[in-house]
Amino acid sequence: MAFTRATGKHRAPSRLTRRSAQVVGLAALATTGVVGSLASPALAADTEAAQVADTGLIQAVALDATLAEQIDAQAHAQRQQAEAIAAAKAEAAAEAKARAAKAKAKAEAERKAEARAKEVREEKARAARAAERARLNAFHLPVAGSHVTTGYRSGGSLWSSGSHSGVDFLAPSGSSVVAVGAGTVVEAGWGGAYGNNIVLRMTDGTYTQYGHLSSIGVSVGQSVSSGQQIGLSGSTGNSTGPHLHFEVRSTPDYGSDMDPVGYLRLHGLSV
Repeated sequence: MAFTRATGKHRAPSRLTRRSAQVVGLAALATTGVVGSLASPALAADTEAAQVADTGLIQAVALDATLAEQIDAQAHAQRQQAEAIAAAKAEAAAEAKARAAKAKAKAEAERKAEARAKEVREEKARAARAAERARLNAFHLPVAGSHVTTGYRSGGSLWSSGSHSGVDFLAPSGSSVVAVGAGTVVEAGWGGAYGNNIVLRMTDGTYTQYGHLSSIGVSVGQSVSSGQQIGLSGSTGNSTGPHLHFEVRSTPDYGSDMDPVGYLRLHGLSV
């Protein structure tokens, strides 16, 4: 009777299966460095299995080297990228700093320019005020281009006091009569022997009087500037002909008269 091999799970592994297992075992042992000492006699005798084991070891070493190179390359690329980012940030920071410095310099220049412009405006304003003060404080002859025909304290029967309390300026009828300086009108109207007359209280506290006018152009309480026309010359009141009677007083009252020529010269006029 012939015997047959049992099938199923009791079947013995084939030679090819045994060899495959041996190759796998050898490759695993090769990675731990104990290939030679633990090899079985069957594996040593099996040339094909040894060749397969040697090929697996070389492949494992080659893979390790390639992976290391890839890691190094990746690390190098990351370093380069980090350095590039750092350089870009540094450049951006430098540009921002430069812009800030430029903006600060521009703002400072604008501030200085504005300060200088303000100084110039203030200087012009001061100059204008000074010019205005000078104009207001400047004195004028009561009749432009005229001269004195009868002096102060001249004697004679023409004056009730026996002497001239002011000076007479040559002034044809209708000549413009101006305030010799800035002041306020305290009298404007008929003044008896003075005829139509005006009295101004000057800014320095003295009083000036303009007599024998043909017309009056201001009213009491009005402020007048130096050189402003206040009336026209004539021959009203106690007068022998057209002229301007001009007096300077320390008070608004008759009898407090001062030398008109000396007063005008004190204020810079050539009389």
